Amino acid sequence: MSGQNTSQTFANNAETTSQAQLARDEMLNQASQASDQTSSYTSQATNLLQQTGEQMRNIAQGAADAVKNTLGMNKPTSTDHPSNPSPPRT
Repeated sequence: MSGQNTSQTFANNAETTSQAQLARDEMLNQASQASDQTSSYTSQATNLLQQTGEQMRNIAQGAADAVKNTLGMNKPTSTDHPSNPSPPRT
C-alpha cells in the first residue's frame, strides 16, 4: 500500500507541476503580447507627434513667409517649399 500511495503522490505532484508550468507559460505569453501591443501604440503615437510637428512647422513657415511678402521683406526662396508653390508651367 505504501508503494501505491507514493506513486500516486508522485503522479499528483507531476500533474500539479505540469499545470503550473502551463499556467506560467500562458502568463508569460500574455505579458509578451501586451508588451508588443504597448510598443506598437508607442510607435504610432511617436509617428503622429512627429507628423503633427512637421505640419505645424510648415504652417508657421508659411505664415512667416506671408507676412514677409506682405511687408516686402521676403527674399526669393526655393520654389519647392509648400507655402511657396511654383507657378504652373505652360
